[in-house]
Amino acid sequence: MSTNKNKDTYRKFSDILKTSWVKSSIKIGIIFLAIGSAIIFLLKIFSAGNSQLFLDSRAFVAKYGFAGIFFATILAGTVVPLGSPGLVVAAALLGVPLISLILVATLGFTLGMTINYALALGLGRPYVMRKMSAESLEEITVLWNKRGWIIYVIFGLIPILPVELLAFVCGLLKTRLEIFLTLSFLPRLVVFTILAYFGESLGIWVGLA
Repeated sequence: MSTNKNKDTYRKFSDILKTSWVKSSIKIGIIFLAIGSAIIFLLKIFSAGNSQLFLDSRAFVAKYGFAGIFFATILAGTVVPLGSPGLVVAAALLGVPLISLILVATLGFTLGMTINYALALGLGRPYVMRKMSAESLEEITVLWNKRGWIIYVIFGLIPILPVELLAFVCGLLKTRLEIFLTLSFLPRLVVFTILAYFGESLGIWVGLA
């Protein structure tokens, strides 16, 4: 009964945004955006680019940045949603080389998503149920059956949408691994490219470059 009702629900993309698991992700994304914006304006106001703290931070990132970015984006693809966009912007703002940053972040995030896929594939529904409610799993499964890879790409291209949860369903439903890897990598490559250049521009505006 519930499944039939859900099948009639997702007629438009706006209907998907009304589901509880998407709304929660959007709210968290807005909070992160507000905090990040406040930090940027504070850096601009106080001319932080010339501070010793910033110089030390930049030197630390230059020395250890890529390993940290790689492992952080793996976590962002698995257990810490929404972390990767802010991380990429911050790294670019601190002067991390853009091309390397984009590739490392994209590979790390894709690996994290693949871990979700493999765990759901190997451990099945009981494991996935520990990561989301039964209602959310039903909604995502119905959404997947209706929209398939299209919705996966859309979620991958919009940073505040919880594409990490879709990776669990892909594994649970045993979707084709090669398609999963391609459509996990390419959308995030686009997103991280945009965010990296945005972060670099912010660094110039704030006076950190």
